[in-house]
Amino acid sequence: MRTLEKLTIKGFKSIREQTLELDSLNVFIGGNGVGKSNLIGVFSFLQAIVEQRLSKYTALRGGADSVLHFGRKTTKELFLELDFKDGNERLLYQIRMQGTDNGELAVEQETTAWSDGVDEPLATENVAYWTRESGLKGSGEFWAKTILEIIRDFQIYHFHDTSETSPMRALCDLEDNHNLRPKGENLAAFLFFLKLKHPDHFSLIEATIQQVAPFFGGFNLQPSRLNEDKIQIEWEESGHPGYFNGSALSDGTLRFICLCALLLQPELPTLLVLDEPELGLHPAAIALLADLLVAASGKTQIIVATQSVTLVNQLTPEQVWTVNREGDQSVFTKLDQTDYSTWLDDYALGELWEKNLINARP
Repeated sequence: MRTLEKLTIKGFKSIREQTLELDSLNVFIGGNGVGKSNLIGVFSFLQAIVEQRLSKYTALRGGADSVLHFGRKTTKELFLELDFKDGNERLLYQIRMQGTDNGELAVEQETTAWSDGVDEPLATENVAYWTRESGLKGSGEFWAKTILEIIRDFQIYHFHDTSETSPMRALCDLEDNHNLRPKGENLAAFLFFLKLKHPDHFSLIEATIQQVAPFFGGFNLQPSRLNEDKIQIEWEESGHPGYFNGSALSDGTLRFICLCALLLQPELPTLLVLDEPELGLHPAAIALLADLLVAASGKTQIIVATQSVTLVNQLTPEQVWTVNREGDQSVFTKLDQTDYSTWLDDYALGELWEKNLINARP
């Protein structure tokens, strides 16, 4: 399994300079405003870069000053490096950007490299030099194309909008079923695809939902009779035959359905990024979510930002990172089992966080 083994970030928002050596499951905890969301934002930023949307991304956020660490007067250069490993194979992606006089970001240099197992890359290619946008799409090297596809396959999820007008609850296009979308807006179409093409996974999703929602009898998914190109969430309540749609689901149940569909699907993406997936969930559902995350991390790499003590209670120190503000920057620190081995005989990890024995409090 190809993994992002090391991520280096310099000059992005609250992150002045940090290098993270990542594992299969990486759960980031910390107080409000310490930089967890900025770490999540790095992955959206990377996708904007490789899809040649750097100028648009920067403009929508108010220019280079809003992206660079404390603006152009403080930070002259933004640098990202991604180091991927798959067995002995290594892929490296680097990009340097500078703020311009007109408030934009320019690509100073963009580089890719590949190695078949020696310490240093065997082959390197400069794909862009002093341009407005990434040159990765135009490269003819196989390793550059591979890096492009990897970053494109990053999937970043925010299942926050479960309001009455949420797209999760509404009709969606039946054919919009290739991936679950970032806000779950094609949930019904994606579940219908799993029902038809991967019935075992679909049954597991239903059974997992029933563990936290005993009233849930199962999905009743069919294209709309009035418009067969559309579909919406429909389900049955145990012991009460009748029609129920997404509007009858609680916010927490709807979010948990999205999480089950995401984590129990047959083909997981290269990297999953989840922002506060525990929102609105019952503690029992959060405990089950932890099990789903651990199981899925055996098939893909996962990054989670959370505020949930219950979620952290289910994890080991090796799976958890703390995020703190030290001076003017965010600092990411991975926990170590040996530092907490004595405490963990009597307390769960989240309880140590609550007691302020883990340095991840406001």
